[in-house]
Amino acid sequence: MKNAETAYDKLFDAIQSGDILPGDRLLETELAQRFSVSRTPIREAIRRLEAEGIVRHTPRIGAMVRQLGQKEIVELYEMRIVLEATAAEMAALHASQAEIETLISLNEDMADAGNSDHAVARINRQFHLCIVDAAGNQFLNHCYHDLSNTLMLLGKTTLDTAQRVQIVCAQHNDIITALLNRDAAQAAQMMRIHMQTSLTHRLKAYRDQH
Repeated sequence: MKNAETAYDKLFDAIQSGDILPGDRLLETELAQRFSVSRTPIREAIRRLEAEGIVRHTPRIGAMVRQLGQKEIVELYEMRIVLEATAAEMAALHASQAEIETLISLNEDMADAGNSDHAVARINRQFHLCIVDAAGNQFLNHCYHDLSNTLMLLGKTTLDTAQRVQIVCAQHNDIITALLNRDAAQAAQMMRIHMQTSLTHRLKAYRDQH
């Protein structure tokens, strides 16, 4: 069981970090060697990821990380906008001062990590998770964490230029300001603008790849 959990965690992390991308084949022998485990836990990890909708089997190809089409990307962001705008609205009402200070710190760290795509993407995920946690609603939190698995299927981060990181950090600051002012409507609106900007960049990246 421990090996199975280890294999799953390593494979999950590799997909989340972008080391393994949507469309990549998942070859048991290769992954077993890469993660220093036997093929059996790798096979179990792949099956578990398939059940979670992250992996799919394609005839004559085998297991591969699921790829999202443009329509699916738009649908995913539609749900993300609903959940994150609601989270920001609730966070304006319920977030503690410590949680808001954590958001400020994360945004500063993100600006400082502008030369590392992986670090920026990781901190950005933490920032958004912190807002969801600060909302203080267990059901929203559960829905967002379910959605987070699908977010991995978007592929490489669009936070890959200094200019893009600067824009995102500025939008994060607008959200933080609304939280500090306890302005729920403004927090929700700033989050919607932020997510719409993210969707625009994501669709541009999709078109460039296709």
